[in-house]
Amino acid sequence: MTTQTETPKRSTVTFDRTYPATLDEVWELWTTKDGFESWWGPEGFSVKVHELDARPGGLLRYDMIASAPEQIAFMKQAGMPLSSPSSLTYTELTPQTRLGYRHAVDFIPGVTPYNVTTVVAFEAKGDTVRMVVTSDAMHSEEWTKRASMGMESQLNKLTKRFQR
Repeated sequence: MTTQTETPKRSTVTFDRTYPATLDEVWELWTTKDGFESWWGPEGFSVKVHELDARPGGLLRYDMIASAPEQIAFMKQAGMPLSSPSSLTYTELTPQTRLGYRHAVDFIPGVTPYNVTTVVAFEAKGDTVRMVVTSDAMHSEEWTKRASMGMESQLNKLTKRFQR
């Protein structure tokens, strides 16, 4: 039986970004296969979506794939596969306003699987969209930092995507 290295904390991590985009454009990135595949995953990783059912209780199943040499080396050193199946369950969807999901954290060697809850709020502000992402902290400070760096990297992909 595997055990977690630290007791899960109830704290959260928040990311606040504004993009020169429309609500339709940003919403589509979270709720369509092509949109999700175009930006999800930190730099050096890609995703392949197998199922996306954007409704409360619906699933998003995808593979997270290490694709850059540095990430491939890190995954090998950590004893983790280069491609990992991942899933999240949508817990709420209010079109172009808010979405929530539970992400299964079942890919860390030696850690009992658990869920991380995330809520994303969208707000149009003129010709921009403010997006606030709030996620549960992970099981340890180290993994919370890694997850935060991953989200920062993903959000930076969106910044590049929306540069006009």
